[in-house]
Amino acid sequence: MINYSEDKDRQYHIQVAQGEVGRYVILPGDPKRCAKIAEHFEEPRLIADSREYVTYTGYLEGEKVSATSTGIGGPSASIAMEELARVGADTFIRVGTSGGMALDVKSGDVVIASGAIRMEGTSKEYAPIEYPAVADIQVTNALIQAAKKQGQDYHVGVVQCKDAFYGQHSPETKPVGYELKNKWDAWVKCGCLASEMESAALYIVGSCLRVRVGTVLLVMANQERAKKNLPNPVAHDVEAPIRTAIEALKTLIREDKKQD
Repeated sequence: MINYSEDKDRQYHIQVAQGEVGRYVILPGDPKRCAKIAEHFEEPRLIADSREYVTYTGYLEGEKVSATSTGIGGPSASIAMEELARVGADTFIRVGTSGGMALDVKSGDVVIASGAIRMEGTSKEYAPIEYPAVADIQVTNALIQAAKKQGQDYHVGVVQCKDAFYGQHSPETKPVGYELKNKWDAWVKCGCLASEMESAALYIVGSCLRVRVGTVLLVMANQERAKKNLPNPVAHDVEAPIRTAIEALKTLIREDKKQD
């Protein structure tokens, strides 16, 4: 394809070049979280700041690692993964926020997404809807191990991914609200843990690119608990999923070195 970047050595959207990122990349949505993640790296440095894409690179366990923000939603997340893969990245962990759906998923808990409901548009331009959006088992196991090690309250299972944030939070205001509400009730009855916006696209793109992808999410609040007047404070501190992702990367790096 045509590289539209003014500097042909750099990827068009994320503006990084070969050798500037590690094979292991943490993917927050919010650009401001990249600096927070980079605090856990050794020798971190800012590589690029372009549009919604901020990239830091440093080291863990002697291996080059990076953090690149994806912005909100599947389209921008898929662009980040495509361009990162082109410069050598092959292992990704999404770190983000979510809203709980299952009643036992509480504010401040961590959700590790083993699979994602494809109620978004990006993944449909990569694979037929029948193809499942599932996480890489090695990355998922590393995240579980990390959460256990930290004594973190965590849940493992399916999350729902959508494109319209306000379609979730005020479906009654939308012309297709009847469909949104009916499907939401179906996901809850099926045991869906939480709702977010990127994992389905990342999992499908990862499958197509043959790279490893996993997700760990902070539960900010749970609207299903609110409906039943259960305790439901709002959590904002993303340090727990960040620490979980960092520890999981360390595990993956050590395991990969054993295979070399």
